[in-house]
Amino acid sequence: MPKFEKGHPGGPGRPRGSRNVANVLLDQLAIDGAEKMVKKMIEIAADGDRVAARLVLNRIWSAPKGRSVQIDLPPIKSPADLVTAHASVVAAIAAEEITPQDGAALASVLETHRRAFELVAQEERVEKLEAEVREFRERFKCVTKRA
Repeated sequence: MPKFEKGHPGGPGRPRGSRNVANVLLDQLAIDGAEKMVKKMIEIAADGDRVAARLVLNRIWSAPKGRSVQIDLPPIKSPADLVTAHASVVAAIAAEEITPQDGAALASVLETHRRAFELVAQEERVEKLEAEVREFRERFKCVTKRA
């Protein structure tokens, strides 16, 4: 068997999650100096440095993710209602009630809703066609039996 056959690399390699010596030393330096650095950044930010203030605030308060969005959408009972719902989302973005990113997320949900309506309509068409085929076959059997 060759040394480097596919699936047999020739050795176990480095264990997952292991760090090389340089990274371990850098991690230790960061741990030792982290408190001093954070205090200094807060001090600089308090003196009016906007970049330092932004860095400190970004670490203290993370950006909100997955927050709820307050918007009035009409009830969606048919595909035609989706046009009105999309218009409501666009109006909310224009009025700065929601962010464009929130609007895009809502539009994505509405698009999924549209696809669900489309799927139901396709299933109904397929069932109707299958019923017509069964009916046609029944008629054809009757005609062939008489002949």
